[in-house]
Amino acid sequence: MKWRTALSGVPAALMLAGCAATVTPPPASTLQTPAAWRSAVEGQGSGPVAREWWQSFGDPALTALVNKALENNGDLRIARARVAQYRALVGVTAAGQKANVIVDSAPTRTRQLAYNGVPYVTNVYQAEFQASYEVDVWGRLAALTDAATATYQAEQANADAAALSIAATVASGYLNLRGLDAQLALTEATLKLREDSRDLAKKQFDVGYSSRLEWLQAQAEYQTTAEQIPQLKRAIFEQENALSILTGGNPGPIARGVELAQLEAPAVPAGLPSELLRRRPDIARAEYNLIAINANLQATRDQLLPSFKLTAVGGIQNLKWHDFVNAPTALWRLTGAVAAPVFEGDRVQHQTDAVAAQRDQTIYAYENAVRTAFAETDNSLGAIVRLREQAIQNDARRATAAETLRIAHNRYSNGYASYLEELDAQRTLFTADVGRLQLKTRILVASVDLYRVMGGGWTKP
Repeated sequence: MKWRTALSGVPAALMLAGCAATVTPPPASTLQTPAAWRSAVEGQGSGPVAREWWQSFGDPALTALVNKALENNGDLRIARARVAQYRALVGVTAAGQKANVIVDSAPTRTRQLAYNGVPYVTNVYQAEFQASYEVDVWGRLAALTDAATATYQAEQANADAAALSIAATVASGYLNLRGLDAQLALTEATLKLREDSRDLAKKQFDVGYSSRLEWLQAQAEYQTTAEQIPQLKRAIFEQENALSILTGGNPGPIARGVELAQLEAPAVPAGLPSELLRRRPDIARAEYNLIAINANLQATRDQLLPSFKLTAVGGIQNLKWHDFVNAPTALWRLTGAVAAPVFEGDRVQHQTDAVAAQRDQTIYAYENAVRTAFAETDNSLGAIVRLREQAIQNDARRATAAETLRIAHNRYSNGYASYLEELDAQRTLFTADVGRLQLKTRILVASVDLYRVMGGGWTKP
């Protein structure tokens, strides 16, 4: 009879299955994939690139520096610790789908008054265990576990994004350092030429062949060039310290590898597919966040549905220790509970609406991440194209400047022109040489940036 009374509540509970909160539909997607990149880069071949894309620059020092940063960088260590934290939280959430067992031992000694006013002492020896298990009929607990798993995967993608950013920052910093090294070497070589020109102008002034003005102008040009050397050395010093910090060390020198003149940007294959952007960690993170919020939405919606919990309690008890150890009295209780909220003032519905709004925000964030990826990739491809075009013009300008300097030097040597003409030609050539080194560095850094925005190499892992 008791079982009939207990089971009579099940049909009523099942009727509540249709009482889950209503969920507004997600917004329609406005995301469109572009048919092609706006900037077309002429590449040479489309062979696979190693997952460690920084090795494609062929500089062992660069490879060692990036690997060291990925191992020791402080921000990456924090990101990986967060991944471990969210991995553990998945286990915490999944534990809700398993049985819960508690053991309790509570010997008690009490002194009380009897009905006749005489005090007496009672000993109670008891040991009890309790096991409970919630039957996940509607999948609410499984949805919570799915949400925790997706959140952990999103955190892993966030750590991958941090690693990609650190690798790109270190590679760009090293290439900029090699560019500064090359500019310093050029400036020091130019300073030697300025010194020779100054000494020649001084000799010609001493013998009366030229005016004091030409000698002072040669001296001023020498001092102008000499002034740039401390500036470059300071920039190199600060760049080395920045790279040292990125690699998890103290400020200090950085080992050098291949010279800037021998470094070449990896070829970019023509027709890079836009599907490669799906490897970007920020897009993967946005996808996992969307999965997590959908699972949370399901769990929130199902709070109004009845929950089914089985509870078993068993134990032993006696008033004497000897009997408790040798012949205790066994006690047990088995309960099957069905619980469902009847009225909560629309609390669950409002919670569901709030999570649905978060879902819409996550959808918009995902679309924004994809659009940003398209824009960054197009910008990087466009930068490589325009920088290469600029380098061609720079080569032509340098060739013209070199020929101008040759003619000006001959005219000055033969007495047909003043030193000012040769000095102006020297400045023009030096400016073109500095521009060439800067363009070479910018093209290399643009290649690093293209690796970053594409999420790695050119082929899917």
